[in-house]
Amino acid sequence: MNKENRVQILASDAGGTMTDMIAVDTAGSFTIGKASTTPQDQSAGVWESLQDAFEYWGRDFNREAKGILPGVEAVVYSGTSMMNTLLTETGRKVGVITQRGEEDIFLHERSRQTWAGYSYQNLLHHVTHRHNKPLVPKRLVKGVTGRIDMFAMEAIPLYEHEVRRAVEELLDEQVDALAICLYYSYMNPMHELRVAEIASEIMQKREQPMPVYLSHKLCPIQREQGRLNTLVLHAYAAEPGREQLFKIEDKLKENGFKYPLQIVLAHGGVTNIRYPKIHEASFSGPIGGLLGAQYLGEKLGIKNWVCSDVGGTSFDVGLLMGGEPVMIREVVINRRIYNIPTLLMDSIGAGAGMYVTIDPITKRINVGPDSAGADPGPVAYEMGNEIPTVMDCCLIMGLLNPDNYLGGKMKLNKEKALKAVKEKSADILGIDPYYLAEGVYKLVNSRMREHVRAVLYARGFSPADYHLLCYGGAGPLCVADYAEGLPFKGVVTMPWAAAFSSFGCAAVDISHRYQKSTAVVIAHDADDSWKTMMGQLMLNTGWEELEKEAQADFAAEGLPWDQAKVRQVAYVRYGTQMDDLEVPSPVSRVNSAEDMDKLLAAFEKLYEKVYAGVAKHRQAGYQIMELGVTATVPKVKPKLVKHALEGKNPPADAYKDDREVYYGGKWHKAKVYDMDKLRPGNELEGIAVVEAPATTLFVPPGKRVNMDEWTMLWLS
Repeated sequence: MNKENRVQILASDAGGTMTDMIAVDTAGSFTIGKASTTPQDQSAGVWESLQDAFEYWGRDFNREAKGILPGVEAVVYSGTSMMNTLLTETGRKVGVITQRGEEDIFLHERSRQTWAGYSYQNLLHHVTHRHNKPLVPKRLVKGVTGRIDMFAMEAIPLYEHEVRRAVEELLDEQVDALAICLYYSYMNPMHELRVAEIASEIMQKREQPMPVYLSHKLCPIQREQGRLNTLVLHAYAAEPGREQLFKIEDKLKENGFKYPLQIVLAHGGVTNIRYPKIHEASFSGPIGGLLGAQYLGEKLGIKNWVCSDVGGTSFDVGLLMGGEPVMIREVVINRRIYNIPTLLMDSIGAGAGMYVTIDPITKRINVGPDSAGADPGPVAYEMGNEIPTVMDCCLIMGLLNPDNYLGGKMKLNKEKALKAVKEKSADILGIDPYYLAEGVYKLVNSRMREHVRAVLYARGFSPADYHLLCYGGAGPLCVADYAEGLPFKGVVTMPWAAAFSSFGCAAVDISHRYQKSTAVVIAHDADDSWKTMMGQLMLNTGWEELEKEAQADFAAEGLPWDQAKVRQVAYVRYGTQMDDLEVPSPVSRVNSAEDMDKLLAAFEKLYEKVYAGVAKHRQAGYQIMELGVTATVPKVKPKLVKHALEGKNPPADAYKDDREVYYGGKWHKAKVYDMDKLRPGNELEGIAVVEAPATTLFVPPGKRVNMDEWTMLWLS
């Protein structure tokens, strides 16, 4: 970083083990930092990662923060704190008011929830399927009489005496928040609004105030179970998680930062932490990598990516097709379905922090499912853990440098790791500990390889049409092995792989997404007047409502609405089909039959691309059950700098030394290089280890790696 350049963007990705940070200056150059995640106070981990990042620029952030932060234009956060609250079931005590007769909705669930999230083996055996433990116990779910029908008409008036009794009983239970979810409120919210009024009156009278959340405001989408789950998620975990975000923002502002903290949303946008639908940020942790791949693909001219993120606890795989990530409107987390638009990431438990144990009966090696996380961490951390992990195995194999972890800030105890692997695993099986360690390394990589294969082949895609992008702190360490046998067009990683998700968070525009259900039916032979009526009455009205909501949110967050790029979306399907497609509307309003025909033609073109032309079925007519609006405002982004290619041979100071590495059942003398000193055009032959402060790239025998003009590292 040159002294005349100021820091422009900071972006953080707080995972279950490590918090990654990227700092970008006005010239587009950037540095990365890492620190252990601090779940009790996320601001501490963020601050430590900032200090680590600036040390690579030769600066002391703790001392210079008040001189740096006033010039920063954007600080972006993504993380898993809200999701961890959900997973550990440590959220607020929430009371629910729903429709009379639906008091057991959390017990009977939706049928799909009884098997969602199971492994393939368990999917085949119904005896293993069980219902989820309700986040809200039955005594805190109250039903009230009243009914809005599917045509948005009041079929049964609201029984207000039942509402009063329900509110009184929930207040007696000392709940922390009220969540109200009634049938068809997304079509007509009058009953939900009246319940909220009554609740407010009673709370005021009892001097017992608390937040009240309405489903038609936070999640105006059909599919009752997912809608209620989403509402409860917001009240139970998302709003308490917002308090952590305010801690981070307060610490930044105390040191001169002028703007609101921004957060990454599950659909790939970025927004102010005061965004009303903060639950959309609950699953933002793995999303940054997809956004970074999209930005990177624009620079490299590559449209199809398999994005793979290897962390301490999980292995996440996502797809970019034609430069666009795959979007799903229902996401399954911890075997519950949520109506939250989310970029698709398929995850399994596989990472460097996974425990390695031996089954006492079968004598088989088990890797996971539990992870050492950041605390206590692997045995080599010397923080109290005595169970070996995948990282401990990599350390004794010689793949990791015990003196270079986190740039040397944390020393790893290789001898203690070897002792744990030997006593806890190898001696039980009567085998050499190094042989066992390589077996664990191969086993984890095999799981990841099969997961990548499944993500592609389950959707009918071939690796031959994709490039594999590898990132995450442990990604470069494993990529040569888990990419083996998959015929990708190319396999690539980068020196900043450990913070690539943070890079992606910094590379995305501010974006809000709004959706609501509707009911548009167009027969195959519908006349022009029907098409026009459906467009004006249902589509235009819905889009206008969502745009007004977006405009209000932009005003509340101080964002310029006049600079926003607004896109209308319709979710279209053929009549009687179960699934629809997200279709960007070619017209902003449907005011004629010709406008409707343009929208349906756009659907058919997309349908043919996703499925096949022969699958089209116009005779079934069309249905539009949901609408959407996206509003986007550009923001500053990091810049990738293209360099001139230099010679194939690395500079002399890039070579560090030789190290013994155990691979393929024997010891090799591997050349060790400093990743930061490699130059564009350099090539390395395996066996080699390329070290950066936050990650390590392993190049096995028979492989080669070369650095391109963008400083990307291509494995071949």
